[in-house]
Amino acid sequence: MTTAAVDHDLSSDQDEGGRKRTFGAGRGLALLLVITGAAGLLASWVITIDKFKLLEDPSFTPGCSLNPVVACGNIMKSDQASAFGFPNPMLGLVTYGMVIAIGMGLLAGARYRSWFWLGLNAGTLFGVGFCTWLQYQSLYNINSLCLWCCLAWVATIVMFCYVTTHNVKHRILPAPAWLRNGLTEFPWVLPVMWIGIIGMLILTRWWDFWTS
Repeated sequence: MTTAAVDHDLSSDQDEGGRKRTFGAGRGLALLLVITGAAGLLASWVITIDKFKLLEDPSFTPGCSLNPVVACGNIMKSDQASAFGFPNPMLGLVTYGMVIAIGMGLLAGARYRSWFWLGLNAGTLFGVGFCTWLQYQSLYNINSLCLWCCLAWVATIVMFCYVTTHNVKHRILPAPAWLRNGLTEFPWVLPVMWIGIIGMLILTRWWDFWTS
């Protein structure tokens, strides 16, 4: 996805006092937020439903439990699945829904001040940090994968990378010129590399299983 597709017509303006600037986003970035938010919301919704079924019936097997490695039930039964004292996907139901609302607002022509974009960046940063912790727990402590969790990981990584690119490009986040130019010209490189590394970790973690 090129920068032109993600950010288009992103000139800033000022409020009535001529002091505060606001920033919109092109159709590409707005759609990306809606799509990744919807993907994360779908994953959270399915996991939440299966979690409730598992609480009602401990012998329930989620549909995404396909083999000894891809076993969503093992993830749902783990302590890490309720890191904040309640099921993790309930947090996703709220946060991914907010991302969809922001994306829809941008599609409708909304423009937000710098603090709003920084807040969105901070939220997605928390999201990728939490997802990274869950990835480690899944691969090396729980020893199982959940396909719906993987979908949420990918969605969160993509939205974080493109929101960060937007903020760096428009100097909402300070960055050296070489980094700003690189992110602007090749915004897809970071998420592709990031997701590729996770894929390689999954492949090598269960190499014997995948190749048997």
